[in-house]
Amino acid sequence: MSLSSLSKRLCPYYTKCPLPGPLMALGAYMAWDTVKNLALDYYFPKDLSGQVAVITGAGSGIGRGIAVSLAKIGVKVALWDLNVPGMEETMRMVKEVGGEGAIYKVNVCDKELVYSTAKKVTADLGDCTILINNAGIVTGKSILDVEDSKASLTLGVNTESHFWTVKAFLPHMIATDNGHIVTIASAAGLVGVAGLCDYCASKFGARGFNEALRLELRKMKKYNVHTLSVCPYFINTGMFDGVKTRFPFGFLLPILEPSYVVHKIVQGMRRRRTELRMPRLMYCSDLLHFIFPTYVKDFIFEIIGFSNSMDAFVQTR
Repeated sequence: MSLSSLSKRLCPYYTKCPLPGPLMALGAYMAWDTVKNLALDYYFPKDLSGQVAVITGAGSGIGRGIAVSLAKIGVKVALWDLNVPGMEETMRMVKEVGGEGAIYKVNVCDKELVYSTAKKVTADLGDCTILINNAGIVTGKSILDVEDSKASLTLGVNTESHFWTVKAFLPHMIATDNGHIVTIASAAGLVGVAGLCDYCASKFGARGFNEALRLELRKMKKYNVHTLSVCPYFINTGMFDGVKTRFPFGFLLPILEPSYVVHKIVQGMRRRRTELRMPRLMYCSDLLHFIFPTYVKDFIFEIIGFSNSMDAFVQTR
């Protein structure tokens, strides 16, 4: 059956439709494929038990939550951080839920240390099949106030380190066509925020890295090595103490609770999602960019208070 004939069968109003038949058939196929994949992912989630996960920034916050959540479902966790006491507390919580793993003091900006520690993880726990690039820092200063060294460190931890961790663990994932790479980016990787120039640059970079990586894996036909980009609004972990959404728009852009974010990330992995934005309003950010002129978009951000959210920021880490 020709593509044109298929189009006529799919749409009884084919002859009245201004779109060419092949485009209609393509649209119908894409809709069917989307529904099919969503149904399969929902009813047949990915089994993560027995796998090994490396989690950067595991000494606190979202990294700690992901480690405990994965340990509950039988994943061995390798905790990476510079905060040893924090990792020890995370490991205590992991063992409380019956999990197992190990801690590694790692500066993710040091690529040679990343590579050597990756070999230790393989020797201690087995081959890594889940990589959570979660380590992140924020200065919360305007472009003229942030120190050069701090800006470089932000880019190094939040973006550049992803190159080293992925290069350390991806070869095995490709060889076995099995793996999951999660990039914890930010809503600040979707839209710019005043007072976060270095942070936004790093998170836009992390999102771009994740997207290019996904396409490279697709080009290699490694469809079982999944990637997930996570873009949450501010999370109540202490990293962004003092930030707030202008009243009365808090219901649209609430400060997120860590437990909710962790749940959505693990659920997103099991359902093979490629991107998560939280809250759902962040999915509209693309519309703001493509539909409205810049001055309208900026005005909307000012009304909501998004551009002023960092005014009361308090550096606690």
